[in-house]
Amino acid sequence: MTLALDLTPRVAAAIRDIPDFPKPGILFKDITPVLLDAALFRDTTDAIAAPFARDQITHVVAIESRGFILGAPVAQTLGAAFVPFRKPGKLPHIVERVEYALEYGIDALECHRDALHRGHRVVVVDDVLATGGTAAAACALVESLGATVQGCSFLVELAFLRGREKLSGRRLERIVAY
Repeated sequence: MTLALDLTPRVAAAIRDIPDFPKPGILFKDITPVLLDAALFRDTTDAIAAPFARDQITHVVAIESRGFILGAPVAQTLGAAFVPFRKPGKLPHIVERVEYALEYGIDALECHRDALHRGHRVVVVDDVLATGGTAAAACALVESLGATVQGCSFLVELAFLRGREKLSGRRLERIVAY
């Protein structure tokens, strides 16, 4: 995709590394500078949406919380509904839930039970693909409600963590890979 290829160096230059955040030994990829540049932010969300422009996407699922920042404008660009996937206990209506394993424990994602149905065509959006557990859980939750995952799109892929393997067989798009 030409836009993403042209955009990649701009986004990569804007993302800053924060060492030892949120804990020692972690090198955090801070996307805030991308968000602070209005033109770059717009170009980035347009590029995240572009590969799916002809796929008749009906819903964009975004994962709490930085995924919301990207997912909402992507949904608007695609003319699709926006579906927030949240951590447990944050949604006020009847929810569906999926639990998934973390390195040291279990986490979960929830969405409103009436948010997705058979026939809905979904793209899953998040800021970073790391180990892939959260994205894989999001895809499983989408499919448990009868909708179809058309693909997943990320601003950043931390390729060395091999998260792509947990999404094996799924269409995966990203702007920057480390």
